[in-house]
Amino acid sequence: MKNNNKNSRRKFLDKGVKFSLAAVVGGIGLSNIASKLNAKPAKGSEGKIELMTTDGTLVEVDSTEVQEINHPPKEDSNKYNVREGFPNRKFVMVVDLAKCKNALKCQQACNKGHYITGDNAWLKVYKMQESKETAPYWMPTQCQHCDQPACVTVCPVDATFKRRDGIVLIDNERCIGCRFCMAACPYSTRVFNWKEPDQGEITLGAEYSPDYAGFPSVKGTVDKCDFCPHQIVKNELPFCVTACPNGVFYFGDKYEDTVTNGEVTLRLKKLLEDKAGYRLMEGLGTEPSVYYLPPVDRLVDFKEGLDKYKKFQSTEKS
Repeated sequence: MKNNNKNSRRKFLDKGVKFSLAAVVGGIGLSNIASKLNAKPAKGSEGKIELMTTDGTLVEVDSTEVQEINHPPKEDSNKYNVREGFPNRKFVMVVDLAKCKNALKCQQACNKGHYITGDNAWLKVYKMQESKETAPYWMPTQCQHCDQPACVTVCPVDATFKRRDGIVLIDNERCIGCRFCMAACPYSTRVFNWKEPDQGEITLGAEYSPDYAGFPSVKGTVDKCDFCPHQIVKNELPFCVTACPNGVFYFGDKYEDTVTNGEVTLRLKKLLEDKAGYRLMEGLGTEPSVYYLPPVDRLVDFKEGLDKYKKFQSTEKS
């Protein structure tokens, strides 16, 4: 029986299969052989080890036939990458128009958090009214972070890009200021830095990253809402969500089917069904990631918001 075993092992070796680490143990380090592939010293033999082949056969091999091959560690698939985004996530926002008083706290927080100045606010609140017979209401608008973004399609230098988590960002180090993306965006939510942004000393020498847009802004490039990935990575909500005193903005993960405004957490699908949620210009096929709830059963009179808006405007001008 022993002779037969030896002959079979010789035949296995004679077929030209050399027991290098790559061929027999699949690139696993020599120190891991015993634990990974049940290798162990052969009984009664010095300098020999037993290895299990891929078909389950135990073979005795001289240890000198085994070579250690070092392979670079595999990249962690769950590691955050700026251009790839957060793995297995799909971020969405819901805006409840019935709650908006035009307090503009969302805009102020966004401006402060991204060091935005002047007229370059990424989040704007518009007075909306379908007809003279219908009541007016306030509508916050920002980048819709489309699943089929026209801005990405037209960018000639890959400065605008969409991540796997649904967030659309701009790499200002690649942007050449052609403004094709601004022309292609049907929502008019992008702004152009015509002059050197006056952002104060805090941004001087700051390390630039596309996932913290506006820090710093770059003259001659385009900016827009970024969904605050620099907040998400800290498990925090975007600035506009936490700053709104009326809970207008909900933010969450479509895959988890949950959104929150910081006070309550709701099922996204049920919320959209119960409140007849919709997206802007859905007929264009851009597939926005921002949903709106109609301004029905409003909590405040429109005039209250209008008065605050006028006061805010006058303060800005002064």
